[in-house]
Amino acid sequence: MPFRKYIPWVRACSIRCLSVICFAGLCVTAHGARPDKNVVLIVADDLGLQLGAYGDKSGATPRLDKFAESAVRFTQARCTTSSCSASRSVILTGKQNHANGQFGHQHMPANFHSFEKIQSLPALLKKDGYRVARAGKLHVQPDSVYPFDTVYGQKLPGGGHNTVALADSVRPLLEEKSKQPFFLYFCPIDPHRAAKGFGNQPMPGVEAKTFDPDKIALPAFLPDTPAARAEWADYLQAVNRLDQGVGRLLDMIDETGHRDDTLVIFTSDNGPPFHAAKCSHYEPGVLMPMLIRQPERDYQPGDCSALMTHADILPTILSFTGSPAPDPAKGYRLDGRSLFEWVKNPANPDFVQAVFLSHTFHEIQMYYPMRTVTDGRFKLIHNLAWPLEVPSASDLFESATWQDVLTRKLERYGPRSTEAIRHRPEWELYDLQADPDEARNLADDQKHARTLADFKARLKKFQTETADPWLSKWRYE
Repeated sequence: MPFRKYIPWVRACSIRCLSVICFAGLCVTAHGARPDKNVVLIVADDLGLQLGAYGDKSGATPRLDKFAESAVRFTQARCTTSSCSASRSVILTGKQNHANGQFGHQHMPANFHSFEKIQSLPALLKKDGYRVARAGKLHVQPDSVYPFDTVYGQKLPGGGHNTVALADSVRPLLEEKSKQPFFLYFCPIDPHRAAKGFGNQPMPGVEAKTFDPDKIALPAFLPDTPAARAEWADYLQAVNRLDQGVGRLLDMIDETGHRDDTLVIFTSDNGPPFHAAKCSHYEPGVLMPMLIRQPERDYQPGDCSALMTHADILPTILSFTGSPAPDPAKGYRLDGRSLFEWVKNPANPDFVQAVFLSHTFHEIQMYYPMRTVTDGRFKLIHNLAWPLEVPSASDLFESATWQDVLTRKLERYGPRSTEAIRHRPEWELYDLQADPDEARNLADDQKHARTLADFKARLKKFQTETADPWLSKWRYE
């Protein structure tokens, strides 16, 4: 059947937590790749809600804030796993990382691989006649599953953290005259940590913007210490460098005449590289910026509070391009849905009442699987290896913030005790409305026993439906 006309975004997003009308793949049909259906997917590295468009007061993201005015701004978007490789695999496959095989880092010594049977976004678009290109970080494997035609920005003046130069490197793709549409996967390294600090050295084309550690607003999940303030100020400088580079890319999209034929999506892989954010399922680690600007005539920007995750990105892009999705009749399941099809009827059985997150590894030695469900109000985290000490990623462990906590033996880390950062209970239940800092675990509170039981049942059902290998923990433990 022909692809249905998009429902205007403002009308669709005026109702809280609207749902997608059908599973991805059921609402798209092949019609051949069209040159007026280009896609640019921008994925930042270790960025949470540090945008002015999401309430950040630092002033680090003027270009992205301007872009947000022309986009749909999702306020309940989450990554499913707060870890680089695993998260990017979800973005590019539409499948939870426990279902696509990229359980953790791609690079050595972890060397995790996506399953060969996986049908990724570049593979699906390439099959439909798209030119598929990437710039910056890939961090998933094997290449046979993620077959990009062209790689840009492999050597950048000033180093890999020069996001402005990374944007300049893709100009040939934007300027190329072709009857084939393009898909650009644009992945800056910023604001990920560099070998020392956040890569804040002089770079060609980048205006260095610094932040005063004593004047910045430190996020609530961090300890208010001089070390944390100094490190967060450096982090914001990297966020601003990202902003400059994305701004350059957006300018080039306009300059090359692609403003009116290109879907642009901006998000991040996971939250900031600090304890209680990255590698956790706490809100600072999983709440993501999600800005979508599409060129349809009935499109209008606005805010949308519908629940969504990274698993929704692939089916959303396929619904825009009209490219064939994997056939569910042949047993291939996508774990997300297209964001372009909405309904007003909250009684619809496809109403999205909750989203699910799944984390297993970061680095190979970091075994600490978590499965999480949230309906936007309550959130339940299941720490499957709870008797173990929570492992620390190398960049988090070596950070000045954490080393200061260890050296001075600080008992508090933001709203939590340092002990709570390092040792967690099996179940964590939070009321995100009453306790946005997730400081009060309600799992043992009898007043919330019914919610706990309901959310446990939802998690088990999710793990069953997605063939989660860790489903066996329910039976044997």
